[in-house]
Formats: sequence, C-alpha cells, structure tokens
Amino acid sequence: MGDLTTATDIDSRLEGHRVELTGYCYRMLGSAFEAEDAVQDTLVRAWRNFDKFEGRSSLRSWLYRIATNVCLDMLNAGKKRARPVDLTGPTPLARAALNPLPENTWLEPMPDGRILPTTADPAEAAVARESVRLAFVAALQHLPPKQRVVLILREVLAWKASEVAELLDTSVASVNSALQRARATLSEREGLVPDSADPLDEGQRKLLERYVAAFEGYDMAALTALLHEDAVMTMPPFDLWLQGHDDITGFMVSHGAGCAGSRLVATEANGAPAFAHYKPNPDGPGFVPWALQVIDISDGVITGMHCFLDTPRWFPLFGLPDRLDADAT
Repeated sequence: MGDLTTATDIDSRLEGHRVELTGYCYRMLGSAFEAEDAVQDTLVRAWRNFDKFEGRSSLRSWLYRIATNVCLDMLNAGKKRARPVDLTGPTPLARAALNPLPENTWLEPMPDGRILPTTADPAEAAVARESVRLAFVAALQHLPPKQRVVLILREVLAWKASEVAELLDTSVASVNSALQRARATLSEREGLVPDSADPLDEGQRKLLERYVAAFEGYDMAALTALLHEDAVMTMPPFDLWLQGHDDITGFMVSHGAGCAGSRLVATEANGAPAFAHYKPNPDGPGFVPWALQVIDISDGVITGMHCFLDTPRWFPLFGLPDRLDADAT
C-alpha cells in the first residue's frame, strides 16, 4: 500500500467520491442506512484492492463498478422499498387505524448534504435533486436491479451507453434495450413527481412560511387553504395514508390532536423542503421529536406531507437536536 503519505492520499481520493456514491446507492436501494453501508463497503473494497487498480479506467468509474456490485448483491433478495401510497389505497378518516409495518418495508428519507454533490451547474444540480425525490426513488424500486443501474447511470449521471456497457460487462445494444424498458416502466408512473427541483422561488418560500404558521398555530382553516384538494399525508412506519385536505385536517384534530402547539424546524431532504417536527413534551417543558416531514409542492399548493415517525433514526442522521427548549421559536 506504500508509505503513510500514499495511504493518506488514497484515503483522500476515495473519500472525495463518498457523497456521489451515497446518492447512487441510495437511488438503487431506497434506504439511507443501507446506502451508507454500501458505500462504506465499496470504499473498504477499493482500499484493499487499490494496488490492483491500474488506471485502465478512471477511479470514479472503478468505484461505481464496485458500488454497483455491492448494491446488486444487496438487492438479490428481491425486496423493494415503498411508500404507503405504493402499497394500498387511501384510508377514509372514519376507518383510520395505525398499523405499523417492518422498517425494511419503507422507502427512507435522506439529507441532501449526504447525497447531492456540490456543483456549479444549475441544470446538473436540478437533475440531481429531482432524481432523489421520494416519488422518483419509489418509482425506481419498480425496476429490476440492472434496469435501475442503467437508468440511473444514463439518465441521472449522463454516462455514455458504452461506459455503462463496460461497467456491466454487457453490450451497448443490451444497455439501450434495458434503458428503453426502464423508461417505459417509469412513464406508466408519471404524474407522481412534484414541481421541478430548482431552488425554491419566492412564492414557494412564502407558501412554506404560511404552512409553518398554520401548522404551529394548528389552524386547520389556514392549513386547508394551502393543501391541494387531493393532497396526501403519509406516516411511515404506519401503512395508513390519507388523501384530501378534509381527511388530513380531520386526522390532525382527532388522532393527531397531541401535536397541537408543535414547532417546525426547517431542513432539506430528498431535494425537497422538509421540517423537523417537535411536539410539546408530555412529561415537562420544551418539545420532543415527533416526525421528519418531507413536503411536496405543485403549482403553488402543498400536494404531499410525508411524515417519517421513527425519529430516533432520522433526527441523528439529519443532525437535529433531540429536544427543543420551551422558548424555541
């Protein structure tokens, strides 16, 4: 492996690819923690075999080859992660019941900073954000693993067909065929993806400010005015999901009444606006974690509130505090 300087240089070169590799593995696996495990495995394998890397390809493409093999091995069990909206129809408020499903059922949220590399190209940045949206990653889960590889490398990362063929040890014709089939599958699921992932404009920022005010004030009339009439609210690990502003606000003042007086702290997840939701501490002063909310916006209204409730997993991942003081604003 060489002297310490060489070892440090290798570490630095490998580490420089961590964020983009995590984004790739996340799109492949739909799991924040599995993606980070896959990248760690990739970098360890690369470290151990660095002396065999002879520069016949770029370091980046070599790492993607390793990461692809790691992900394909992890996907061999055939399990695909999903959102509640992918598994059942909406539940009317009158029949709402909270049935948890195992953690590995669910598509997981991911902080932008762990999966979106810094780029000066606005178009490239928008494609990257669009391709980690919950709806897009959920749609990817419907593709066979190798079609997933082809679509991500060709459509998201703009690899040439010949580069993908080399990575997969297959032909360009096979890559093009897989891409065509993958596109056809995704086109059947169009209409699920919210507004384009450009940076928030002034109207969207004001919409989110009004959302925070309505939610923290638990003002259902104000909240209804911000929600699309067919907006959805999901709450993994529960399979229940609600559709329509009446059912959503009805749920919030019945089953969710304990969230009155909550506080929202802005963050970013999956290329979309998000909030850490803290509800009043039932055992004393201050506020305690309740959910990570990922928000979908389309045409000036909120179309989705995706509330991930397993806060002992999500808040540390997002670097969020485990409580807020009573005077938090």
